[in-house]
Order: sequence, then structure tokens, then C-alpha cells
Amino acid sequence: MPRLLSSVALVICLGGAAQAQTPAANTAAPNRVRDVPSVTAVDPASLKPGEILFTDHRDNPTVPENGLIPYLDWLKVRPAEAQALSPFPGYKEPDYTVTLNGVTKPRHETLKVYVAEGRFVVPKPAAAIDPAAFANLAFVQAMDPAIKHKTLDIADVTPNKDPAAAFAKRPDRPWCEGAAACIDSRYDLEGKLPLGVRLANKLEEGSAKKIAEFVSFQSELRRLSPEEAAPLTALTKIDTPPSGGIEQTIFWVNQILRFGKFLAVVQPLPGNPDKSVVTAYVALAIKGDVLDRKAEYARVPVLKNLLPAQVLMGNSTFNTGTSISAGLPVYARNRIVAFADAVAKR
Repeated sequence: MPRLLSSVALVICLGGAAQAQTPAANTAAPNRVRDVPSVTAVDPASLKPGEILFTDHRDNPTVPENGLIPYLDWLKVRPAEAQALSPFPGYKEPDYTVTLNGVTKPRHETLKVYVAEGRFVVPKPAAAIDPAAFANLAFVQAMDPAIKHKTLDIADVTPNKDPAAAFAKRPDRPWCEGAAACIDSRYDLEGKLPLGVRLANKLEEGSAKKIAEFVSFQSELRRLSPEEAAPLTALTKIDTPPSGGIEQTIFWVNQILRFGKFLAVVQPLPGNPDKSVVTAYVALAIKGDVLDRKAEYARVPVLKNLLPAQVLMGNSTFNTGTSISAGLPVYARNRIVAFADAVAKR
């Protein structure tokens, strides 16, 4: 029963206010955003001013897990994407130990990945777009005001200091070493969500693990030089040399997700050096056990049509707002559109 109540709390946390609502609206100016099966299959020179191509591989959005791909399949099916959007080269699904009732056991955690991709054209040369202008805390805050950010000291980065988080450490360097910004972020659940969490925790009184009323995460923000961005042409499938890019890697999350990445690559528009083409990506890895609770939900009438995958993918009447509670597709779309607007204004 405690595990079932945790699942109930998770749905409340992710889904939105505990009342029927219409699914979260797409606030990303639909007339500007053109959904396509693949952004790389569209000639960027054909884009209209202000138009944004968008795909998140959801050919049938009504299927709960449509748009999610197992991490190991991702490595095989979309290798260039996985190489660029994983936390670091050679990243593997986590292996660690858990202790329950005094018994310690090894655990392997499976992941499923959501990836959104956007592309837009900017009417100025690639050299005129300075990635350094976006590689700072103020810019990250402007992308989604519902999420609050503050500077994080490298000594306080959880995987760098906590032996229990060793599975999330980089093998080549400490997280945030040499980064433009090291960031601690927090998203407080909106509307009636905190009330739902408190109710769930009250029902689970005595349990050692409580459901948080917020999602917190740590990330590093890096400016990519032309040399660092050069290999990303295998992903963008545009052969002009990148002028640079930015990369925000989420390496530690308190619940639901395991990692995330925002990546943007700037390149001259083929055949027109006075314009630039920008390709942006949002990748988020969901813990497999969050999605594997279908049987538990089916036993509870109020939850049988509210699978975690439905909520995460924005297909639930519990989805609300324009940020994380709206579901990953709305969150990713809005993040890419906000970035496109910021680049255009610069």
C-alpha cells in the first residue's frame, strides 16, 4: 500500500491540480510552430521569418508512451542523437545499491528518453550570434520564469561529493569544472499540487521517504566553441561549419527524471552566409520504474485513466500550466520557442 500511495502522489505531483481540466494548451504560438516528422528532412531555406520546425517523434500522441524510447534502443536507433544528448560520452544506465529493512541489494535502473528537436533561421550571419550571451544564469531564468535558479558552488554539486551519487559522476572531470555557470534549480508545484502532496504524505505517515512538493535539479551551462560544436554536424545534418553553441546538462534530479539536456547549435545557412540556421534539442530521461506502475493504477478507479506516461506526455486532464506540470512536450516546445525569440532579439 505505501508504494501505491507513492504512485498516487507522483501522479498528483506531475499532473496538476486535482480537478478536471482541459489538457495544457500549447502556448508556443501554433501558427509559428510547424510540426514535422523530421526537421532534418526540411530545407531550412524554405522556412518563413519567425517560423520554427518542431518534432518530438510522436506519430500517435494518444498512445501513453508514444514519443518515449528506451535508453538502450536510443543508443542503437539514433546514435548521433544519443551521443550528443547523453550526459557524457559512454553514459550507462545507473547501477547502485539500495537498503530496505536493513538489507542492501544491487539495483539496475532502466531509463526511457524523450527528445524534442526544433529548427529556425535567423536573418544575420552565424558569426554575429554569440553563444556567450546565452551561457549565463540570467538567460536560463528568462527561459522559464516558473523555475527558479541560483548559482551552485562546485563543492556542493551532489555527484561530486556524495558517495551514494557516484553513479552520476563524470569519469573525466568533476561536474561544473570550467562551466560558464553551475546552477541549482527548483520548480515549486503549482496550484493545488502542494495540497495533494501533503495529503499523500499524510496517508503514508511512517514512511521514511516523503514526496517532495517541488522538483529540484542541478546543471552545468557551457558555451561550445566552433571546434567543440564541429562534430554536431552529424546530428544536425547541415554541412556548414558551426560557429558555436550552448549546452545545459542536468545531471542530478530529486525525483522522476535522471538526466536532461538542452543543446543549441548555430550554423551558417547553406547557400546564404548572411543568415544562420539554429537547431535546438531538449532531451529528458525518465526513470523506468515511474512508468512501470500500470497494474497499480488499474486497481484504483480514479487512477485507471491517469497513467504516469499520460501525464508526462501531456495527455491527461490533470496537466496544467506552461511549465513542467503541462507535460514534457509543452515544456520542451515552449523552451525551444523562448530560445528562438531570445536569439532573434539579440
